[in-house]
Amino acid sequence: MTTTRRDDRRPADGSPVARVCVDVPLAHLDRPFDYLVPQALAADAVPGVRVKVRFAGQLVDGWLLERTERSDHPKLAYLDKVVSAVPVLAPEVARLARVVADRYAGSLADVLRLAVPPRHARVEKEVTADPARTDAAPADPPDSPEPEGWHDYPAGPALLRALADGRSPRAVWSALPGEDWAARYATAVAATVAAGRGALVVVADGRDLDRLDAALTARLGAGRHVCLSAALGPARRYRAFLAARHGDAPVVIGTRAAMFAPVDRLGLVAIWDDGDDLHAEPRAPYPHAREVLLTRAQLAQAGALVGGYARTAEAQLLVETGWAREVVADRAVLRARTPAIVPTGDDPQLARDPGAATARLPSLAWTAAREALRADAPVLVQVPRRGYLPSVACADCRTPARCPHCAGPLALPSAGGSPACRWCARIAAAYACPRCGGRRLRASVTGARRTAEELGRAFPGVPVRTSGREEVLADVPGGAGLVIATPGAEPVTAGGYGAVLLLDTWALLTRADLRAGEEALRRWTAAAALARPAAAGGRVVVVADGALAPVQALLRWDAGWFAARELAERRELGFPPAMRMASVTGLPAAVADLLAQARLPDGAELLGPVPADGERERMLVRVPRARAAAMAGALHAAAGVRSARKAAEPVRLQVDPLALF
Repeated sequence: MTTTRRDDRRPADGSPVARVCVDVPLAHLDRPFDYLVPQALAADAVPGVRVKVRFAGQLVDGWLLERTERSDHPKLAYLDKVVSAVPVLAPEVARLARVVADRYAGSLADVLRLAVPPRHARVEKEVTADPARTDAAPADPPDSPEPEGWHDYPAGPALLRALADGRSPRAVWSALPGEDWAARYATAVAATVAAGRGALVVVADGRDLDRLDAALTARLGAGRHVCLSAALGPARRYRAFLAARHGDAPVVIGTRAAMFAPVDRLGLVAIWDDGDDLHAEPRAPYPHAREVLLTRAQLAQAGALVGGYARTAEAQLLVETGWAREVVADRAVLRARTPAIVPTGDDPQLARDPGAATARLPSLAWTAAREALRADAPVLVQVPRRGYLPSVACADCRTPARCPHCAGPLALPSAGGSPACRWCARIAAAYACPRCGGRRLRASVTGARRTAEELGRAFPGVPVRTSGREEVLADVPGGAGLVIATPGAEPVTAGGYGAVLLLDTWALLTRADLRAGEEALRRWTAAAALARPAAAGGRVVVVADGALAPVQALLRWDAGWFAARELAERRELGFPPAMRMASVTGLPAAVADLLAQARLPDGAELLGPVPADGERERMLVRVPRARAAAMAGALHAAAGVRSARKAAEPVRLQVDPLALF
């Protein structure tokens, strides 16, 4: 840390004015502030370094954005300290952060807090003092890879050729069942690196990151990429960040924490499974990794790859507007790779098994599981709820069981356990139904552990494994066995599953959410993709009516058709991504105050209010896409007026939130 004495300061000889973003999360202070650079700090005070400055009588952190010759302000304070001479904020990331802040009605300081991880002084000292890093010659770029698995997609080889030639293709990829998506991404990254450019790939969670890490190591060799994830811990994360900032590795992969990672000569941004809600940042200004990466591609003129087994309406909009091209397999290849997928609610099945319409595990599903186990193949059972009985009701009158203290839902933790509240955790051992007085409880929703118990009794001697919140399995051995998993926790197995059973589909389909159908299809395809092809005996049984649109898309393995249908419906109803929406959440008076201050663009619609949590309410603002920037600017300016007045009650602004209701 470099500092100066107050009594011997004089301005630097060249570019004495520093523009600083102060780390103060107040909307009305969302602009750079000018400071004088003392001569003693002139060498260290370069754009991108962390600094400390006096602001409103306090010593606060900040980022030095640029040095200039003059300022419009006649009297300036001096920089107080240069925290570190390492320029951690790359110029292109600073520009990106400003664009993202404007897009999400946020402040630059909030975005930079997400973009630059906290400083770790020991790691910084080790990295900057390492002579091996500064003296090492850059490795030669690898040869252009062969398309390999991309041959299964007619547009796949052309995508790789464009990346290897240094061009910037943009693609929306619908992966085949059983696809080694990590290997395909590694090939696309290798083609980009072969052209002398860098790549950035973002995945949803640690399991996907481990798969991609292994695939890139096998393709590029060790030392050509770094992993960025908040789960790494402060030291490892900061070391990886510095390696990326110094250009030691041309490729950065990670979870959403990597979406702002500095990459030298960026040539490709990619995201896998962009519909996963883990890609949405829960901290202000709540950016989504997909939107940040697409913005980076636009600013850097880089290629973009959005992939998944399913397709979001946002990805479909990229295709329909011509911003990106779709990469899909032809029907012959699709038929050869897809497992046999059957619903239990169609007319032929009901004729054979009249109870299939109401049974949780109809005879078709039992038969598929039994045949797979006889063939010494594992069976995957997807259950949308974790726990034992996460929701119970009175066995006599079917009234949902509620906690007598807080009215929260009661649940059974085990077969011999007492009902407990899921909100306040109080035990309700003497529960009596307030409607009929009954004391017996029945299951409203069956969880993964109860399902494992039931199937274990049905198939004695067969090993049963569970994968969920308590323990997520990365993989399971081949051979006969039952795997009960919640959505997103399905482990892979060598050779694929002999049968995949999708239970309690209503729990996903009946959610009061704009994306319920899209999310259900995404969860189902992720599980069904782990099954063997039909020619190898792979079967998928979905316990749902085959006439439903998400089920039809699963049966045909046509994510593009469903995404186009969803997008058309949202255009008709005026929902994102066809329109842009912002939610304003807070106490009623605070929400009304902010909206009264906002100069919303013409055509803006106010929807609501609707209840939020506690005493708060939510208002929605809807505008056409062409006026999204004006809406975000108006809301941010209104938030600035309130912060300048020191309004007591906060208001949360979210542009295009995942949950609208």
